[in-house]
Amino acid sequence: MLRFCLSFLFMFFPCFLFLGNRPATCMTDKPDVSLAAESAACADLYRSMQLEGVVSWKAFRQAVTGYHKIAGRKRDVLTLIDFSRPSTEKRLFVFDMKQRRLLFSSVVSHGKNSGDKYATSFSNEYGSYKSSLGFYLTETTYQGRNGYSLILNGLEKGINDRARERAIVVHGAAYADPSVASRGGRLGRSFGCPAVPQKLSRPIIDAIKGGSVMYIYAEAPDYLAHSSVLNKATGL
Repeated sequence: MLRFCLSFLFMFFPCFLFLGNRPATCMTDKPDVSLAAESAACADLYRSMQLEGVVSWKAFRQAVTGYHKIAGRKRDVLTLIDFSRPSTEKRLFVFDMKQRRLLFSSVVSHGKNSGDKYATSFSNEYGSYKSSLGFYLTETTYQGRNGYSLILNGLEKGINDRARERAIVVHGAAYADPSVASRGGRLGRSFGCPAVPQKLSRPIIDAIKGGSVMYIYAEAPDYLAHSSVLNKATGL
């Protein structure tokens, strides 16, 4: 009996080894399929909004990925600020995600200590006068020294969660006007707020207030490595 058992093991053991080296397709296919479907849906959205040549695909994909992960959002509106672009170009985009429409595109200022024409340095620290990257939820409006303004709630710990403490808000400003960029080679800069042209401040704020998602993007690998929203998103 023992001899029979040993013969059986020697006969079939190589087969078990061979099977053990095969990829576990049932375990890996589902995440791949899910990722592919998510990417395809985002690409379809990008095409249907006719954003090619207007909005960076990489920035858009990150923004949409985070938008779908944020449970606290109350509106089907997404704002993307792309700080990989110079301040002389339109780099704030507001999307109606339900109707698949680009609502606004505008220039927007960055913090005075984040850079000159380009924003290259970011901070969450009070008094840094720098912009902060990452995901935000919009809150309520108020009348402040910069007029009609919108409170932002930074959602990422250590990256932008001190936005309220730093009074980082959306507001209009005379220095955030394309005419300033045409004269001086760059837009004026803020103390860290995403400031927009005065004539657009109210319509933009009204379109995004009350629980919509905002994503401030830059080519910043360090942000991706520490983002509580995106660092677990495979493929980004």
